[in-house]
Amino acid sequence: MLAHQLSRETGVLTLAPSGPLTAADFAAVAAEVDPWIAAHGALSGVLIHARAFPGWENFAGFLGHVGFIRSHVPNVRRLAIASDSTFLTIAPQIAKHFIHAEVRHFGYAECDAAEAWLAGP
Repeated sequence: MLAHQLSRETGVLTLAPSGPLTAADFAAVAAEVDPWIAAHGALSGVLIHARAFPGWENFAGFLGHVGFIRSHVPNVRRLAIASDSTFLTIAPQIAKHFIHAEVRHFGYAECDAAEAWLAGP
């Protein structure tokens, strides 16, 4: 399950996984952010706020995740990962080799600081 919220004031998308990710999760997020991207050109940022990476429900969930990343990453200015998970702590170091967005890690409790960084200049 992937809760999501798009701030229409800042253009920051917050993603909060709470269970295995599904293809339907990514379709729901795309349905909300695609009109925003069409109107504004890009998201200011994406915040992944997670205690741990929950994995995928099945292979379709994995493919939905990969497809979402491929189609949306070019439209993201910054990516923040707010987590204390070991895997998600090192994810920014890996991600910066594959995406053009600025990537930064924050502790799980630093969600407000991550949002401020994403919305900033």
